[in-house]
Amino acid sequence: NQEEQDKLKLIIEKQVDTSKFHIQLEALSEKDAPLLITRPEFMRRMKDMSLVGGGNDFMRDMPESFNLVVNTNHPLFGKILHTEDADRQANLIDQAKDHALLSQNLLKGEELTRFIQRSVALIDQE
Repeated sequence: NQEEQDKLKLIIEKQVDTSKFHIQLEALSEKDAPLLITRPEFMRRMKDMSLVGGGNDFMRDMPESFNLVVNTNHPLFGKILHTEDADRQANLIDQAKDHALLSQNLLKGEELTRFIQRSVALIDQE
């Protein structure tokens, strides 16, 4: 319902850099990934043109911006909404976000190392 979606969006906004990610809630299949990352087509095209165009470095130097699509039908978000442990919520959101970044080949360096360490810690909890 709308109340749960609003609550979920607030929880995610606390955990995600909203200057880098525009959060969108969508009711996808529960079998789809919990979070998906897409790049706005306009930004992608402008950056590509600035790389090819030569002298115009304006778009190339702009910070990256992504759409973070939240699959509201995925069971993970039921867990997030029904747990009172803020650290557990944060870990689950970070794990799903990093998984989405990894699927787009955007997770590198220190962020990748944290993802692997968090993955091992989650496995140990099971």
